[in-house]
Amino acid sequence: MKPALSPDREPLTKTPPAPKWLSEDARGEWKRIMPRLIADRIVTRADLTGIENYCVAVGHVRAIERTFAATGTLDKTLFGMQNRAMQTARQLAAEYGLSPVSRARVGSNAANDDDDDNPLTIGRNRR
Repeated sequence: MKPALSPDREPLTKTPPAPKWLSEDARGEWKRIMPRLIADRIVTRADLTGIENYCVAVGHVRAIERTFAATGTLDKTLFGMQNRAMQTARQLAAEYGLSPVSRARVGSNAANDDDDDNPLTIGRNRR
């Protein structure tokens, strides 16, 4: 079971600019996700490298897909690279609350003094 995500004690309060070295696709993803991460108060300066890596992986997926579309062929090596980039992006997205399941974890470790009223509690005996 993954630990719940929660607002950090020292979250960033405004979106830092995308690193200049990111590809256009990666910068686009940065601009798309950062407002959400800032609003959820999850990301700190220490997290920026992981977010950069997520954006790079998404950028690779998109660039490879454009190559497939332009050539009309599915290169086995590029397909493997794209698949690994997708897996990496999915794993990193889960770390930062960017997937439906991980978003549900955001703030879920708050003090919980009455589990009985939680309709999402599964497999627990109700009193």
